[in-house]
Amino acid sequence: MHTKSGRLIGVGTGPGDPELLTLKAVRALEEADVVAFFAKRGSNGNARGIVGPHWRETWIELPLVYPVTTEIHKDSKEYREAILGFYEESVHKIEKHLEAGRIVAVLSEGDPLFYGSYMHLHVRLAGHWPTEVIPGVTAMSGCWSQTGTPIVQGDDILTVLPGTLSEFELTRRLADTDAAVIMKVGRNLPKIRRALAATGMLERAIYVERGTMANTSSVRLADKADDEAPYFSIVLVPGWAEKP
Repeated sequence: MHTKSGRLIGVGTGPGDPELLTLKAVRALEEADVVAFFAKRGSNGNARGIVGPHWRETWIELPLVYPVTTEIHKDSKEYREAILGFYEESVHKIEKHLEAGRIVAVLSEGDPLFYGSYMHLHVRLAGHWPTEVIPGVTAMSGCWSQTGTPIVQGDDILTVLPGTLSEFELTRRLADTDAAVIMKVGRNLPKIRRALAATGMLERAIYVERGTMANTSSVRLADKADDEAPYFSIVLVPGWAEKP
């Protein structure tokens, strides 16, 4: 462990609504010298936008720009090598600030340790530098609260699934749960819809896009006329079959 004063903070920004940024997250940002955030090429990213109302000109801004997103299949060797190199380069950039004694806050949409890119930095740096993680409201929590959907109760089992799974695996997992949250929807929506239909869950599934953001919308998935879905979309399948 380094003895210098550099410190790493993973800051959960919540799913989109700036008012869901926690008081602890705001206090952590007030301490920061450097604010890093993940973004696609040509964009500042959603997390950067969420903390916009609290932005300080004194911060050193450190964008971490993905080399690829959906242009290459995630299981290809080219994709894995590009992403691995990206995380290693990002660690190097952050560590230079830590070595200079700065406090580096890394913004993470939702919660940093739940499907968050921040965790790839955390596992590489936490063993060498003082590190703190500020939890954030997850996208799924924001979506079921926004739609007023009781998701599980009593002995209900909730399964969280990435929509990037194969249709066979989605169907298998859905058949063995009471409730589900399907993330990473995007171009996977047709496959998700078929898996839900195969398991008899389609009629109770709720589609939410851009949950808690200003331009959010939601609809019963069975009533959605097309299969277009942005990256920030989720499908909720509530349990609690015997509602009062």
